[in-house]
Amino acid sequence: MKIGLIGAGRLGICLALLMEEAGYDVLVSDIREDYVDNLNNKIIDTEEPYVQEKLKSSTKLEATTNNIRVINECDIIFTLVATPSSPDGSYDVSSVWKVVKDLQNADDVKGKKFIVGCTTNPGDCALFQEQLSSYGVNVIYNPEFIAQGSIIKDLVNADMVLVGGSDTAAFEVLSEMYNRIQEIEPKISFMSTTAAELVKLAVNCYLTTKISYANMVGEVMTMAGLEDEIDTVLSAIGNDSRVGNKYLKYGYGFGGPCLPRDNRSFAAFAKKLGLTYNLGETTDNFNYEHAKFLRNYFVKKNKENLPFYFSYISYKKGTDILIESQQYILCQDLLDAGYIVYVDDIDSILVQVKGYLTKHYGSQVKYGKPPENIKTIAIEL
Repeated sequence: MKIGLIGAGRLGICLALLMEEAGYDVLVSDIREDYVDNLNNKIIDTEEPYVQEKLKSSTKLEATTNNIRVINECDIIFTLVATPSSPDGSYDVSSVWKVVKDLQNADDVKGKKFIVGCTTNPGDCALFQEQLSSYGVNVIYNPEFIAQGSIIKDLVNADMVLVGGSDTAAFEVLSEMYNRIQEIEPKISFMSTTAAELVKLAVNCYLTTKISYANMVGEVMTMAGLEDEIDTVLSAIGNDSRVGNKYLKYGYGFGGPCLPRDNRSFAAFAKKLGLTYNLGETTDNFNYEHAKFLRNYFVKKNKENLPFYFSYISYKKGTDILIESQQYILCQDLLDAGYIVYVDDIDSILVQVKGYLTKHYGSQVKYGKPPENIKTIAIEL
């Protein structure tokens, strides 16, 4: 069986490489011609662990810019195209609709399975199915639960495999694929596409709630003069099996390309149904206020008016992503307040920020670790 994958970005290429490693012939497509050429020459510029090694050792993976070729040559077609957020918090799935159009314009597609892996709004896959039913294409929703910086690890050790749809044959195909890919026995949940779309959002909405809860406890303890015991207290709370310790740490608020957007999308869907007060909006508002709390905390802590030092400003250490990074927001807040700030991170992050920060803050911002003779306040949580 040959597997196609349309949209070979950060997540898509990781999934494609795991499928190739599991013994499948894989054909991926992407709109970036230079990126496709590099993939075919086994070259990729990424901070994701294991990706470069797996690409170099791959023998059954090919890349193209032609979506129609992927659809014509493959029996099962995944799509992991970008679905950016709309102003109301919902997902813009116009790129998925373009793939649907490609399926309609391809050669005979009867019996082919269209696997939507990118995040969509509840009900979107049902609409895709409406358009593709007359062509004999079955639509399945199969999102991944991963974090940037550990995509390969998360894919092979997934707590859950989520499959939405009514095609039992597709369920069997995906079950076999995940049994080959995963290092643990996959726990597969099978339901309707709309229910699965809701699960994807609801899981991450729960995580943002849990992160916000931990930060709320930490704020209360800080204000009560008990900040040295925050970790101890949260660990005790997490030892209760009804709570658990995962994501129950005090620190920065949630950021990055997934959690904030899924949280807002869940809130937008709840609002669409008439639920005005919901956890999605509450946690999003708290996350914003928590960034202010951290700024005030570090300013108050800096009684000697010392420079501040960030060991990293990406939303997660070791990644090259600044999207909704509370570390980067805090860095700019402290610069706006007039402090000298030392900024350190991996080269790809510094390349992204140097031009902007230097233009707006000049010599007020320094790059790299501070000299040993310079006393600073390290931004650590």
